[in-house]
Amino acid sequence: MKGDRSWLPGATELDWIEGLAPPLSDALAAIEAAAAPERIPIVDRDSGRVLAALAAGRRRIVEVGTAYGYSTLWLALGQPADGTIVTIDPDATRTDLARGWWRQAGIADERILVVTAPALDAFAAGDKALAGPFDLAFIDALKPEYTAYLEALVPRLAPGALVVADNVVWSGRVANPKVNDENTVALRAFDAAVLADPRFSATILPVGDGLLVAGYRG
Repeated sequence: MKGDRSWLPGATELDWIEGLAPPLSDALAAIEAAAAPERIPIVDRDSGRVLAALAAGRRRIVEVGTAYGYSTLWLALGQPADGTIVTIDPDATRTDLARGWWRQAGIADERILVVTAPALDAFAAGDKALAGPFDLAFIDALKPEYTAYLEALVPRLAPGALVVADNVVWSGRVANPKVNDENTVALRAFDAAVLADPRFSATILPVGDGLLVAGYRG
């Protein structure tokens, strides 16, 4: 068993893994190109590939935070062809653009439903589209609201569902006790709470900006 940190994967290994992966689709590449100059937050490509793998066999997915629909598309490409996604975001300008890229990728409109509202408002309103049960939930929106998103999602999860959250290491700030801005403090508390929560079997993957993956015990 490797018990020390004399070797950790770096750029060489990440490039090698990327070289083994299937070519990036035109639609995913288009979202990356559009997001960069506008500084639109999207998951990094490595995290996207993990999302696609986790979505395999997951037919009902809910996503909190759409932006340009990059993570949405990775999830849609990974899930079965009859799978559906409900994604929540208050910015219709962004999600309208996202719809165009989903269509470019060949994803039928009926597979992805956009709820145009702040997520906590949508959950509180009892939107029927958010009733569940969902077998995968992805969280990537306002960091101080992560814990509230999770609590709103729990009664909407199927037994054995996965909950995935992005940005949970926050570019190293979460692990640095000297950093205590609102987002960092919220993420630090969220990470600790989920990993100690008996409702879940959870861990953090050091991929991209950190992915928390939690299996719901039901």
